[in-house]
Amino acid sequence: MTDKRCPWCGDTPIYVAYHDEEWGVPEHDSRKLFAMLLLEGFQAGLSWITVLKKRAHYLEVMDGLAPEKVALYNEAKIEALLADPGIIRNKLKVRGAVKNAKVFLAMEQSQGAFSEFLWGFTGGKPLDNGFRTMAEVPASTPESDAMSKALKKLGFTFVGSTICYAFMQAVGMVNDHLVTCPRYRELGGKVGVP
Repeated sequence: MTDKRCPWCGDTPIYVAYHDEEWGVPEHDSRKLFAMLLLEGFQAGLSWITVLKKRAHYLEVMDGLAPEKVALYNEAKIEALLADPGIIRNKLKVRGAVKNAKVFLAMEQSQGAFSEFLWGFTGGKPLDNGFRTMAEVPASTPESDAMSKALKKLGFTFVGSTICYAFMQAVGMVNDHLVTCPRYRELGGKVGVP
């Protein structure tokens, strides 16, 4: 069997680069995890490539998605963002990002590192799923259900189980590269390919 990258990225250069360089790479930096969780929330109901194409602009107009800055956004800033065609102009998502930043800061003060909290749902290491086909890859799992429930309890928004699972895939909490993809083994996958 010839190795080939996961089919979901197609041949669009920005998507291929994301697949080959970022998707599934374990991330432990709390601020980077927070930024990715916000982007996954903006993606809700849309395709990831939509967010990927707008990511650089999000980082530019939303202060690098730094929680301490986003938490301070006032009505004028929110309205300016909602008028910016370079981002997804959804009121609930923009306001949710501000709320999530406030919750993130409060949580880190009271409970410790966001990274440790999130990685606790996988026992501190990536889960190796060893999927062979895209049809096997779930939209959610018991781990993403638990993460979603815990984040909602803390006050986060746009953190449903499907969003949480996409987040877990993106930040390497699960290795969901197909076993036929070279990245699967590069990221520590152990299942053999027949």
